[in-house]
Formats: sequence, structure tokens, C-alpha cells
Amino acid sequence: MDFKDYYAVLGVSESASPEEIKKAYRKLARKYHPDVSKEEDASDRFKDVGEAYEVLKDPEKRAEYDELKKYGARQDGSFQPPPGWESASGFGGGGFTDADASQFSDFFEQIFGGGRRSGAGAGFGGGFGGQRHSMRMRGEDVHARLALFLEEAFHGCEKQVSFNVHEADAQGRVVPRQKTLNVKIPAGMKEGQHIRLKGQGAPGMGGAENGDLFIEVEYAPHPLFTVEGKDILVTVPIAPWEAALGASVTVPTVGSKVNVKVPKGSSNGRKLRLKGKGLPGKHPGDQLVVLQIVMPERHSEEAEELYKRLAEAEKGFNPRSKLHV
Repeated sequence: MDFKDYYAVLGVSESASPEEIKKAYRKLARKYHPDVSKEEDASDRFKDVGEAYEVLKDPEKRAEYDELKKYGARQDGSFQPPPGWESASGFGGGGFTDADASQFSDFFEQIFGGGRRSGAGAGFGGGFGGQRHSMRMRGEDVHARLALFLEEAFHGCEKQVSFNVHEADAQGRVVPRQKTLNVKIPAGMKEGQHIRLKGQGAPGMGGAENGDLFIEVEYAPHPLFTVEGKDILVTVPIAPWEAALGASVTVPTVGSKVNVKVPKGSSNGRKLRLKGKGLPGKHPGDQLVVLQIVMPERHSEEAEELYKRLAEAEKGFNPRSKLHV
């Protein structure tokens, strides 16, 4: 079954007003009426125009069609309604077109029904069988992203989130509407995690439940810390003599600071683990302290003399031995 773009059939935009749709229909109906048109496909075009107008002139049908249109056609051009789809508007007597409802497309029949169920040859004014269907369709889930400072994710907070949902307006057009919610962020939210707010997505149709809102957490860049999963990393500069002799240095954590013992003989890039100082939770992460050996910008004559003595004392040490050069 091929997907029918009723807006394209009438040559109007998806935001066209009822008056614009009616005007376009009348123009095309005159052009393709089989009694006056000389075009070979006039009869088929006339039926397409009538079918399109039957849907778009009716706010309920138009809202349902716009909802389905978001699903679009498959790659091969075919279309299949979502599971459980059943029209709430059904097919009632329209009275505006001259088309025979029994000759409407399979696409129309699949969505709205009624044209064939009431018997071939029935006209619009014949009342299509009194069959009124109840279409219930769950609203779309909505996805939003929320940027947090690391401190907010660590301690938990309340944030305001704005996002768009699609719903039908008074004219039956599907339009975006902005919603704003206050959302409680639990302590320890990881980047990439989702918060699900049930029923806060797009409204359902025919009394069906609303979709859900899924909020994905992302972190704003931090001047000191980076995060890997639930672990927090911080790079701490140390002097060469602190690395060689060992030292006690003050290290920042999120919201506080602690004293950390640098082991004697530490190398550049060595990681020290602070258990439980990462993101909180049932299984809290750790904080990793990455040591960065930093040289003074200038040395005194005395310091240079000491380096010369150190070089002489350690002349058997080759830091590039693994390079085989």
C-alpha cells in the first residue's frame, strides 16, 4: 500500500488554512472533472483530489493524518499504520466532494475505513454504515537533553527543562507546543543516563495515554575535573623533588579538598585512587589523582649545581632504554 501525500495532491502546504484547502480543492475539482477535462488521467486525478479533500477538510481526520504522516513511507514507498491504529473519526458523510467513497484508495481505507464497508457505490450523503471506530493511539515519546555542571550532578538539583511536543490545534493541524517542567535530578547522575517522566511526552489520541519524556544528561566542561563513568579524574601538578622524595599534597575534590600522600619515586602520569570520592550512588565511583611533574621555569645556580651532582650520581640511569636507541 502506497503512502498518499494529500497536501501534495492539493498543492498546499502542511500549514494551509481550511480556506486555502477548500480553494485548492475547488480549483482542481473543476480542472479534473471527467465531464469537462480532456486530460487522460482526469478521472483518477479527480478521485485523488476528492479523497485528499475529504481528509484535510475535516479537523479530526486531518489531525489523525498528520499524526500518521510523521511516520512517513518506507524506503520502498509503501506504508503501514502503527500497530493498533484505528481511526476515531471514521468515515462520516462529508457532502463536499463528488467522489465515490467506494473508489477511494487502499491507503484511505486502511486509515479511516468505511468506504468499502458500507457497500460499493454509496455516496457521501448515504451515511457510511453508522460504524464509528474508536481510534486510540499512544502519544509520541519525546527526547530532550539537559546540560549539568558536575557539581549539580554530584549533589543533585532541580532544573527547568523546555521541549516541544506536537499536538492538534483547533483547525486540526499538528503544531509544535513548548512545554516547560521542573525536573528533580538525583545525586550521582552519569553523563548519558536518562530520566524518564511518564506521561510528559506528546498527547495521545482518542483517550490513549500520553507518550513519555526522556531526558538525557550531559555534562558541561569543567575547569578541573573530567569524568569517566562514575570516576572523577583530576590532574595535580607536583615538583620533581616531591615525586622523587614523596610528599603530602592538597588535592581538590568536588565540593571539598583532601590531603594525599605522593609515594616516593612517583613517575609522571601515575594515578592515585581516592576510594568513594567519585559520583555518589549505591556503588559510588572513585576519584583518580593523575600526577603531573612540573619543572620550575627558572633554576638558581645552586639548583643547577645540584642537578649536575644528581646526573653524575645517577649516570647509570637511561630513561630511553625502552626505545632501543
